[in-house]
Amino acid sequence: MATSVVILDYGSGNLRSAERAVARTGVDVTVTSDLAAAAAADGLVVPGVGAYAACMAGIEALRAGPVIAERVASGKPVLGICVGMQILFESGVEHGVETKGLGLLPGSVTKLSAERIPHMGWNTVDVPAGSRLLAGLDAEARFYFVHSYAAQDLDLLKGAVVTTASHDQPFAAVVEAGALSAAQFHPEKSADSGYRLLGNWVATL
Repeated sequence: MATSVVILDYGSGNLRSAERAVARTGVDVTVTSDLAAAAAADGLVVPGVGAYAACMAGIEALRAGPVIAERVASGKPVLGICVGMQILFESGVEHGVETKGLGLLPGSVTKLSAERIPHMGWNTVDVPAGSRLLAGLDAEARFYFVHSYAAQDLDLLKGAVVTTASHDQPFAAVVEAGALSAAQFHPEKSADSGYRLLGNWVATL
């Protein structure tokens, strides 16, 4: 049987481009809001674009939070992308309003204090030893970012393998914590580097 990946449709995310990118790795990909399918798949992708609060509202309306948490607790891989990464943290603060997240990663997602906001375009990342998602990529590999907020309290993530990027200051670009993986950039828009990351993730399923 082919490896199965579900891309969770909760009303937010670049679903079709994510579907095409993951399908390139040779797995069976389904875009669905069916929670039973999300629970059963070999891998679950949680996408997300736009506002943190809107993404959390979509997750809550679907009642997907417990399914994501149960997968992580039982060691079944989950990959969060962009705001789909951010909602894995305890909270997000946008426009002075704090929204509760899924709490699967410690800390809060806050606004980048940089001259240019959003952080938009191609950037390199600082890959630590032991990263499975970025294995085989060299220091010049570039990824496509579009965001104004990020997880910046890196000390809270000491137990995880954290790849950082910088936009006037460092922030978490990739987090790997057991069955839970997350990327702040868009792998599906990051050409060969993004394809390699998705292939490395699929290889862990």
